[in-house]
Amino acid sequence: MVYILIAILIFGVLIAVHELGHFLAAKACGVRVNEFSIGMGPQLLHKTKGDTEYSLRLLPIGGYCAMEGEDEDSDDERALNRQAWWKKLIIFVAGAFMNFLTGLLIIVCLYAGAQGFYTSEIIELNPDFPQQGEEGLMPGDVIYAINGERVYLKSDVSLIMGLSDTGKIDMTVLRDGKKLERTLTKQVYTDENGKEYEAYGFTYGGIVKATPLLRLQYSWYQTMDYVRIVRLSLQMLLSGAAGVNDLSGPVGIVSTITEVGKETEAEAGFGAALESILYFAAMFAVNLAVMNLLPLPALDGGHVLFLLVNGIAVALLAVNNPIAVIFTGCFMSILDIAGMQITNLTAYNEYITDVIIAVIVYMAAFSLVIKMWISGRKKKKPAHTETAESTAEPAVPQDETGAGVLPAAEGKEAQE
Repeated sequence: MVYILIAILIFGVLIAVHELGHFLAAKACGVRVNEFSIGMGPQLLHKTKGDTEYSLRLLPIGGYCAMEGEDEDSDDERALNRQAWWKKLIIFVAGAFMNFLTGLLIIVCLYAGAQGFYTSEIIELNPDFPQQGEEGLMPGDVIYAINGERVYLKSDVSLIMGLSDTGKIDMTVLRDGKKLERTLTKQVYTDENGKEYEAYGFTYGGIVKATPLLRLQYSWYQTMDYVRIVRLSLQMLLSGAAGVNDLSGPVGIVSTITEVGKETEAEAGFGAALESILYFAAMFAVNLAVMNLLPLPALDGGHVLFLLVNGIAVALLAVNNPIAVIFTGCFMSILDIAGMQITNLTAYNEYITDVIIAVIVYMAAFSLVIKMWISGRKKKKPAHTETAESTAEPAVPQDETGAGVLPAAEGKEAQE
């Protein structure tokens, strides 16, 4: 029960933070905010200060920022519809920015006590590896990218290689500050028991001692890695690699959070469970940020798209460019086909309908994000990080499943 409540609290807090971003940006841009509400449903508490009514509502599942001139034209000089396009852009992007910033800050806090970080450094090559030396790979090379995908964390190596296991990869490594391009092909090797296996022939996973600057750097890397996971999930949806059976709704996501909490608590205690859920919350925050900027009518990205298109059309009309007539006409036709009856490109309802549609979109894509996160997490120790608790021992690489708070001496070699 406690993890169900935590999951609901996570959803509520992150959506409230999103609306707080809109609120703060609106106030900074001089836009009148009629009501700022945390939660939905019946009011529990409310207070009016200045032009704004502040409300706390019963259901902790979101919130809203009701701005003057958001739904319809208003003659108020402080109305949203009377503001410059750049102010509107700031206001609409501010919610996603706050979610992204929240995810980043959670990671920064979790990494504050890290003593070391696992890296993608190549530490050993199989004796029979055919591409050793200056023209191939050497111990000490750091894997920078695989198949064009940037490697931020050690766990990215196995993640990216698992996306397309064709037996051949294009790898970019860093050596003495220079980027070198290498192409590797799987070979057949023999282990110490005489059994043959297929692999690329390199072992990776060094450890670097954490410094304040490095903690911030790896916090950024982890956050960007979450952005990539969302992008990969969307690519899977669009390409057909993932189908309807791979999707789940809010109940499924709450069940996953509960499962993660219970499993981790059974293995390492409630503190470790809470830490895992905080990583989950950071990933969810970044997911909300990315998904909200998709150019869909119910999301902030739809507002941004309309603003940009409207701005381009106005600029073209200002110079009497005939392309503007065709451009604007085609765009308005698309809006008509979509059934959007609006009189202003940025003024349409963003309340309950938007919340419902946005939640559906979030849950569909986020369920795939969860599957990718859980699939890697179940193969390793409970805590989901790229940190090393100690660097007192020699840097021993971690298991190829990727992340995990582990003493350096407990790490396993990651072989490919």
